This record gives sequence, C-alpha cells and structure tokens, in this order.
Amino acid sequence: MFKAGFVNIVGNPNVGKSTLMNQLVGEKLSIATFKAQTTRHRIMGIVNEPDCQIVFSDTPGVLKPNYKMQEMMLQFSESALADADVLLYVTDVVENPEKNMDFLEKVAKMTIPVIVIINKIDESDQKTLTGLVEKWHALLPKADILPLSAKLKFGIAPLMKRIKELLPESPAYFDKDQLTDKPAKFFVSEIIREKILRYYDKEIPYSVEVVVERFKDEEKCIHINAVIYVERDSQKGIIIGHQGMALKKVSTEARKSLEQFFGKKVYLETFVKVDKDWRNNQHELRNFGYDPE
Repeated sequence: MFKAGFVNIVGNPNVGKSTLMNQLVGEKLSIATFKAQTTRHRIMGIVNEPDCQIVFSDTPGVLKPNYKMQEMMLQFSESALADADVLLYVTDVVENPEKNMDFLEKVAKMTIPVIVIINKIDESDQKTLTGLVEKWHALLPKADILPLSAKLKFGIAPLMKRIKELLPESPAYFDKDQLTDKPAKFFVSEIIREKILRYYDKEIPYSVEVVVERFKDEEKCIHINAVIYVERDSQKGIIIGHQGMALKKVSTEARKSLEQFFGKKVYLETFVKVDKDWRNNQHELRNFGYDPE
C-alpha cells in the first residue's frame, strides 16, 4: 500500500515554521532567521520513501496585512487550507492562541486531520506546557497536539510517524528524485535575501526583493547575476554601504552558501536598484512571484 499527500504548514510569524519544515524535509529549503515574516512564498519540500511520498508546504506567517505584499502573502497561507491532506498548525510556548482567531476558526471547520505543533518546548517548563496543551485542545478539540523542539530535533520522529499514519492512499505526485517544486533561481534569491535579513536592521530587509537575472550552470561553476530591489534611494545607500563594503559582505556570505547548496563553484555579481513602493504595486508583486494562482 503506497501513500502520498500534501502536508501544509501554517501558523503565525516567528514560531519556527521554517526550521520545522527544514527538519522534516532534511534539507534547508526555507529561510530560517530570528526575524518574523521571513517566508514570503509557499515553498514545497518533497520526502520520498519506499512506501510513501510526503509533499510538505511551508507558507508565509499568518498576520493582519499592512500593505499589498502582506495581503498576497496571506493568500498563500489561506490557499494551504484548501488543498491539504494533513494540516500542521505551528505555534510556540509564548504565543497567545487568540492572536489569529479568524484563521483558527477556519482551521476548526476543516474535515482533514489537523496537528497542532507546540514548538520551542526547550524554552518552557512542564507546567506551562501542560496548560498550553489543554488550551489548544479546547480551541481545536479534533486536532492532535504534539509538543516539540524543531531547533533541537526533539519530537520530529514521532511527528513524522503520525503524518505517515494520516496520509491517504495515493500514487506519488512527483518524481521520486524531486526535492522541491521550485527552480534553482528561486533558492538563489532566497539565500541572498536570507543574508540581507541577517545583516541589516529594522525595515531594510522587509523592503528588499531579489531577482536573479542570469543563472548559467556550467560543468564546474555557476555564473549568477542578481538584482536587489529596494523602495527608496536611502535604502539603496544602506544596502551598498560605505565604499560598497556592506554589499560585498552580503555577496560573499551568499556565495559561500550557494556553493554549499549547489555543490560547485559560484561566481556571484549583485546589483542594487530602486523600485519605488513595490510592496504596494500589484503589477510589480506579480512580476516578483507573489501570485497564489
């Protein structure tokens, strides 16, 4: 008996969804940083085993939108409710469950299996955890509640076991050698954006989009040209830094990660351009891939 299905991961920002996704898939597909709203797109990671295929899907954090880009990010998360065979709702030990009741009400009405993941249990105590389990049981009485620590890989094996039990009988959806549905260019832009999230403060990382204009994969090396888009001239100056040192640091760190990701030499050139108010421009957002359809 072969099983296959879509296991969609949803939840608020900054609860460790991307770290969980990477642990489940066994590869670093989703950006995981200390900053909220890191994931902007819906990212699939495919696990192939002899008796099953699990298609994991990491989605942007559920939040009340403040601009057009966040509205489109929320659509990615809501679309995950429509096509899941199993839903993983990720929370943590400090989040208030009432934070997004509108979204939770939709989850409560679902007929598919739901697993509530209480992440970061390494940052809590048994008494607090027991209270949280009871609270989530009251909110979503039909759901499984599984506490774990994605960072420490504690509880990942029992979660995988439960997911496999809940998968429907089905033929595989993707080729057995396929790891993700995203092209190589997507991961280049995500890796560069991850470095920007790590090395710049405040609003800068959230005003940035990365577009790969050239990706030439040769036998021994990959040549990449990438454009970092910002919303204002002042942001462009911050990204580049004094005598170009800030951009050079980000590019160097991104190149190292890209070489590790692709397993070969990478030549990376980065440029910075201004695209005013792109986060509120629907046409530009669609050009950048913010389209759930």
